[in-house]
Amino acid sequence: MLTELLTRYGWDDRWSSRYHDYLQTPAAAEVDDPIPGRVIRHDGAGLMVAIDAGPVRAMFGPPVQPPPVVGDWVVLDRNHNPVATLSRDSLLRRRAAGTGEKEQAMAANVDLVLVVCGLDRPVRTGRIQRTITIALDAGAESLVVLTKADKVNPAVAAEAEMIAAEVDPDLEVVTLSAKGGWGVDDLLERVGARTVALIGESGAGKSTLVNALMSGEVAAEGDVREGDSKGRHTTTHRELHLLDGGGILVDTPGIREVGIWTDTDAVAETFPEIEELAGRCRFRDCVHESEPGCAVRAAVAAGTLAQERLDAWRALDAEAAAAEMRADVVERHRRNRQFGRIAREAQKLKDDQRNLP
Repeated sequence: MLTELLTRYGWDDRWSSRYHDYLQTPAAAEVDDPIPGRVIRHDGAGLMVAIDAGPVRAMFGPPVQPPPVVGDWVVLDRNHNPVATLSRDSLLRRRAAGTGEKEQAMAANVDLVLVVCGLDRPVRTGRIQRTITIALDAGAESLVVLTKADKVNPAVAAEAEMIAAEVDPDLEVVTLSAKGGWGVDDLLERVGARTVALIGESGAGKSTLVNALMSGEVAAEGDVREGDSKGRHTTTHRELHLLDGGGILVDTPGIREVGIWTDTDAVAETFPEIEELAGRCRFRDCVHESEPGCAVRAAVAAGTLAQERLDAWRALDAEAAAAEMRADVVERHRRNRQFGRIAREAQKLKDDQRNLP
């Protein structure tokens, strides 16, 4: 099933194969007139899903696992209720703001994360590191976008580019002015035909950037306070947009806190030089604190590894390790609830059979 509209949203033989695999399952036999589509908007009350005939409103019925998010390919029944989520290529997720216990899914099947930083405020390595760690966890690439270059002098932009290089010398950076229109074509060329997600704090210029990439007014733009360059949330939901060049753009609400919900492997990929040094440590379980023969601390002492870089790794690694423990607890609770339900159903079946004449 390859239609022009679905193809524009990324449908190809790979997704067609996953859809047909679903149709062979027992669950599919219970669905009337199943149709595939991609989630293009999630506003809490329901979904907008692009199907062959065009976008439709899909209301939540019985719970679907995993719960669909923007970017997911789903199966709808004849009433446009979601009945299944097709296996994902990736899931962009973070720790829900204000809590250490919940994972917040941001977008699915994303190829590239645009780390949006406004030049009218300090560009911080920590925020970039956390965002690219989230991207790595999802198997997506990262690209830093420095916006509002028209509001600062070139020296500020050059310093911000150097800060991004401190995070990763190979990290691509595009400096642009969405208002002025320059640098936008360069970014579109980097995006190509991929699915990309914008992540940045409120007031960083994401809505203005979305409008520039879309060549139209599709996102509301808010004011930024003069004193601290803080903006209000003009984007309140996640939404997928089609770009003229063939790319697919996921706009997300601004986030003040980039909490990671990932594993330690993704952190290791964010700090490859520390991972490489750790392989030279005398002890395999070296935590780079006071152990003898620690190659990581030796590099800090020699000046070849910045102490700030090690401190950042320690903070993210500890957060990721805690996230792994939380995930294990959540999964254990889920399995316990599932086992309890199965046990109750089995007991009910026994009781019903016992009461048969």
